[in-house]
Amino acid sequence: MDIDPKTEAKQLAELHRQRMAGLLADKKRIFAMPPESALNAILEHPMNTALVHSMAEEDFFFLINDIGHYDALELLSLASNRQWEYILDIEAWQRDRIKLETVVYWLNLLHRADPGRFLTWSMEEKYELLEYFLNRTAEIFIREQDEDPSDLGDGFFTCDDIFYVRFSGDAFPGFENEEEREEIEEFAYTLIQRIADEDHMAYQMMLLRAASVIPGESEEEAFRFRNVRLAEKGFLPFDEAVGVYAPLKPDAVKKEPRGKVKSETGADFTVPVPLNHASMLRSDTLFGKALKHIDAEAVVNDIQIEFASLCNRIIAADQDPIKEKEQLRAVVNKACGYLGIGIHRLAKTKAPPLSTQSASIICSYALTDIFRTGYAMVLELKNKALQWHKKSWFAKNNLALAFWGEYLVGHIGGLMLKQPKYFDNYATGSLYREFASIDDIKEAEKALTEAMTFDNIFSVMNIDTKGFPDRPFITFDTVLLTLWARNRLNILPHDRVLPVNMEAFRPFYKSLWGSGKQATQITDSAKSDFLDWLSDSTGLAAYEISGKAAASLENLFAAIEDEFANVAEKNLDARFANLFLLKK
Repeated sequence: MDIDPKTEAKQLAELHRQRMAGLLADKKRIFAMPPESALNAILEHPMNTALVHSMAEEDFFFLINDIGHYDALELLSLASNRQWEYILDIEAWQRDRIKLETVVYWLNLLHRADPGRFLTWSMEEKYELLEYFLNRTAEIFIREQDEDPSDLGDGFFTCDDIFYVRFSGDAFPGFENEEEREEIEEFAYTLIQRIADEDHMAYQMMLLRAASVIPGESEEEAFRFRNVRLAEKGFLPFDEAVGVYAPLKPDAVKKEPRGKVKSETGADFTVPVPLNHASMLRSDTLFGKALKHIDAEAVVNDIQIEFASLCNRIIAADQDPIKEKEQLRAVVNKACGYLGIGIHRLAKTKAPPLSTQSASIICSYALTDIFRTGYAMVLELKNKALQWHKKSWFAKNNLALAFWGEYLVGHIGGLMLKQPKYFDNYATGSLYREFASIDDIKEAEKALTEAMTFDNIFSVMNIDTKGFPDRPFITFDTVLLTLWARNRLNILPHDRVLPVNMEAFRPFYKSLWGSGKQATQITDSAKSDFLDWLSDSTGLAAYEISGKAAASLENLFAAIEDEFANVAEKNLDARFANLFLLKK
């Protein structure tokens, strides 16, 4: 019985979809393996060519870098022309200039991987690159009929006694190793010979055009086509890519619905979905939780492709080439963090939004817009820090940023970086990291507010900053507490931050603590006394200072408790006191 053509087409389409779904499952399994095991698994796969071709170019690039270029020659032989071209697009450029030694390096590898296909590919699709390469590295002469070949000099190579080619000794300066340079020269001569054997007319035309190439124009044209290809994956030119950091307010974000959160729609496997980016997503982040809450496979794939594109745009904007998966992880964490902040901001909730609401947001807005919304919060805080710094009391008195102590300096300094960072203080292994949540922003804002509060207090006090002791770091808390102690002990002058004699300091120190051998907290009376002194010194009412600086003052007294709790006055040692300037 004859099968209806439409029914047959549907059956074939479904079989193809099932095969691609199977390849996707195999890719996920293989990418989770160590590089050597992944290589063996791919080569032993019954459909290894289809498997490699189904890989997104980004995933394939990271895979061969993890395995090692020469060890991955068999994979390169299985790769598609599209994947070959992506490698050259990523590797062969430094900003807008071609890195010739890298071009030659990869052309040699691709030739070794599959000489026959490489020859066809280079002659049909990359002939302009070959001509540019020959123009930059080779001397090309056309011998006249009455000209003796010996007149040209030594080292020339010819296939037809008409065109003579010689690669100069400094043609490949990027290869310092003699063995590598000989390999590259052998590749260059072999390639010319093979092109001549394959199509002599094409060989002559190539050399004729190579001799007349204008490198600047050739680079510009190649750069333009390269940018068009990479733009599809998010690798925009720098002046466009940097727009990913342009702040965007929540009210300005336009909805771009991409599909329902729950759907039975089957996934479209015709477009390779980058897997490395999604595999590095932490499941405890807002974006990671939202993605897991989406049931429609087609929507998930769409978001994963968009997320990979966002990461690539960040890489292009940061001008920091990424070649290894661990480097990519940092970009993924950065994108994921600001997406989480953006989701939280768009949700307009105090607590982090539920996964259902987060999923609805990433299905309703472009990821780039969500990222920009999140990054805008950090930029707003950075601008606040910069504006304050310009007009601050401590800057006008030529005091270093270190005046604010390690904790406040860490947060303020992180905000004032070209690309703001969160002061992590090695809690997760590094001094600074990317902002990952609104709580991080609140913590940094709290530190900045504390510094601004004390800076305002200092601005209305009569303090002789020029008389500060000659020591590497004198901090704001040391200044305040030492002036307080000098005033209460009636040590003149009251406006000079000078060390207090230890014997004079001991009774004052004892008065700070409650009674008992295990006194670990500053008494309320001591706190009130400090507030009264601050009011007298600034001319501000005590309730006004308390209303604006209550949290900052509590932090100050908490610091005293951390440093001196359980230290009896008789055991005080000036050498180990940081919050008060003391001397024997």
